[in-house]
Amino acid sequence: MEEEVDFKIFPPDIILKIFQGVFMKKNLLALVTGLAFAMFASISMACTVEDWKGCKGKPWVDGDVMDTPLGSKWWPNPLWGGDDESGSTNWYKKPEVVKRAIAQVKKGITIKIGQPYSGDMPLFGSRTFALRIPGSPTGGPYGPNQVMWYDEMLTSEIGQVGTQYDGLGHIGVQVGAIGDKTEMRFYNGITVQEMQGSYGLVKLGTEKLNPIMARGILIDIAAARGVEAMEKGDEITMADVKAALKKQGMSDFKCMPGDAIAFRTGWTKYWVKDNATYNSGEPGVGMEVARWLAEDCQVGVVGADTWAVEAVPNPDPACVFCVHQFFLARHGIAIQENLFLDDLVKEGVYMFMWTYSPVPIVGATGSIGSPVATW
Repeated sequence: MEEEVDFKIFPPDIILKIFQGVFMKKNLLALVTGLAFAMFASISMACTVEDWKGCKGKPWVDGDVMDTPLGSKWWPNPLWGGDDESGSTNWYKKPEVVKRAIAQVKKGITIKIGQPYSGDMPLFGSRTFALRIPGSPTGGPYGPNQVMWYDEMLTSEIGQVGTQYDGLGHIGVQVGAIGDKTEMRFYNGITVQEMQGSYGLVKLGTEKLNPIMARGILIDIAAARGVEAMEKGDEITMADVKAALKKQGMSDFKCMPGDAIAFRTGWTKYWVKDNATYNSGEPGVGMEVARWLAEDCQVGVVGADTWAVEAVPNPDPACVFCVHQFFLARHGIAIQENLFLDDLVKEGVYMFMWTYSPVPIVGATGSIGSPVATW
């Protein structure tokens, strides 16, 4: 029995050259030679840790040169300039963006779209969230009026647990030799050498971010697919986005700069109830949708009811949180993770005013806090 050749392992342009040779020369030798060439080219151009220049042409790579593992250099930022540390939150200093947000409020109804914080919520890796009350009560009674009070002590990676807002100092790219801090680059090309500090980041801390008042848009992908929850690794495509908008009666929707767009995947069903599954991976956007958000829409915020917004694992194993790098490092677009969007769906609300102010902890990599939806 003859073995079938799996042409999926070869790049499309190489496959085209193979079959051009076969059909033009009409002989087996051309096929054998073509396959040998394809296998050699595939090996020599492999996208690996050792040779990231072989990643040229991957969806997360920009430009025609491999100056960095993401392709062309991303600094200075073309929208906000080389000295900027606020990224996409700069949109919320523009009156027209804020007015567009306010225009979504018709009924005066407000709900939280963040999860509650508790010790049993799912946490990434070995992160911690531990709240303690010292004393019972902590102080008092004092004075003739016998005043008493409670304090709490919280131990946590305060910007990277629960409903969290990834700041611009969270994700970067090793551009030069591994370990070279002068070539570990973040948003606007800022290096670890420039930003590191024992008591917080010297640059790109969350105190540099602006308060957010955006037109919020919910895109319910789970509903469009007819499932309670998508599967881990499922990648949201533009076809999914269009199908969801149509189902929501929003086929004519046009995104605008500064919009805050959230994706519902149904992954919330595992929150606290099954943390092992919640943390094992997740559905989310891929580079096709990421480019729509960053390049076509120029969003101010992108969020989801998952812990990383992007599909994990990515269908391409060479992409390790590459969507994070695309949003945060290249474009300065902050990410809001672990959102709770089910109540919006129950209310049938898909457009609203999205408000949130990142906690201005000097030098922090991200921020806790519950965003608010108002309509």
